[in-house]
Amino acid sequence: MKPSERNLLCPRVAWFAFLWSILIMADVALSIRFPDRTSQLPNDSPNHHPLKTAVFALGSFWRSEAVFGCLDGVVTTTVGYAGGSKTNPEYRSLRDHAESVQIEYDPRLINFRQLLEVFWSSHDSRQVFGQGPDVGNQYRSIIFTNGSEESRLAAVTKEREQTRSKSSIVTTQIQQIETFYPAEPEHQKFELKRNPFLLQLIGNLPEEELEKSSLAAKLNSYSAELCPTKIQKQIDAKINDIIRKDQVADNILLLDIGDESS
Repeated sequence: MKPSERNLLCPRVAWFAFLWSILIMADVALSIRFPDRTSQLPNDSPNHHPLKTAVFALGSFWRSEAVFGCLDGVVTTTVGYAGGSKTNPEYRSLRDHAESVQIEYDPRLINFRQLLEVFWSSHDSRQVFGQGPDVGNQYRSIIFTNGSEESRLAAVTKEREQTRSKSSIVTTQIQQIETFYPAEPEHQKFELKRNPFLLQLIGNLPEEELEKSSLAAKLNSYSAELCPTKIQKQIDAKINDIIRKDQVADNILLLDIGDESS
């Protein structure tokens, strides 16, 4: 490998190493919001510990996915449809389903109560059938639960939110989850897909891999500027560093080409 080729490769190797470290560094940022969470993972393989899933509806699922993706303990995020009666709904034919996000998480790092805190703080639960400019039944607020304990926690936190809201009613519904239908591929990691540069840096993953990628979930949040501030700034700085080094490497490559052709 020529020195110029090594110069092009090294910044990207450093970038990948940094991105994977974000999966660990998010642990520090999360402790600001959730100081009572489990502090450390055991050293054994995460594959030996079962993951849990949670499903929420809080407006447009493009933004909802980005809300949760950068949280420590969140492994994957998937947008889809839930809460309705139609079998196999589609984006243009939802009927009574709501746009939702399914979160796969490690309960050793984050629990359902903590996910509820993020849910309540990330949208206006008093708005009827919509969020901001998105108005319609598909944008309603719902907590989907799996079992009596999750239902209890959802009800307790809803009552707390209602106590805080003196002049309006919290419209959030609490429903037992039945079927979650993943949305079409073009809706997955929507915010990340608006940043071709980041997609290229992580290898232009196929749709199926992108949907299941923990790194893509975090970068999707970063693209929407919804990561914790510290992590957001660290990624910003690293991207600027990569761009600067790539520009230097490109100039070196051009010089090498000029030497060979002369």
